[in-house]
Amino acid sequence: MGPHDSAVTSAPADESLTDEELARGLVAGDEDCLAAAYRRWSTLVHTLAWRSLGDPREAEDVTQQVFLGVWRGRLGFRPERGSFGCWITGITRRKIADALTARTRRLALVASAGSSLALADPAARQPEAALDRVVVRHELAKLPAPQRQVLGLAFYEDLTHTQIAERTGWPLGTVKSHARRGLHRLRGSLEPDTGD
Repeated sequence: MGPHDSAVTSAPADESLTDEELARGLVAGDEDCLAAAYRRWSTLVHTLAWRSLGDPREAEDVTQQVFLGVWRGRLGFRPERGSFGCWITGITRRKIADALTARTRRLALVASAGSSLALADPAARQPEAALDRVVVRHELAKLPAPQRQVLGLAFYEDLTHTQIAERTGWPLGTVKSHARRGLHRLRGSLEPDTGD
């Protein structure tokens, strides 16, 4: 064994390998390189997910999904398109978007179920529906301005994300991020306390 071999065995792979070497090892199927990439990038991935989702459990799930995606998609890494870190960040953004889309779908299902109940018994639900609108309007007013604007255009003017992007001049991804963050905050403040 030469001095290089002892240096590699005495230092963790993530400290002794460059990003390019990690990427090459990962593409070659080296699980140690995946572990090293996780040690090197998981904090950033988790932080991005937590900031976007506002939920530590969801951020953990996204972090796991990102590194599963890194492993499964390792043959798709192309260094000429960008750095290894940028590639991981791109996967992170897609997984965060997936999580937010799933959350939006869940909220839509809950809203749809609530609308169905209101339609089934309109006389019994009208006072509650009016109170719900007041509470939602109050909570919406507490959101940061960009989130409030996006959700207001979506709820009150029935605009799509694309239409909101055109009206505000913001990139579509930014509109979607504001919508998802705003919905997450609304959900957190409007969820009933079940006492469980």
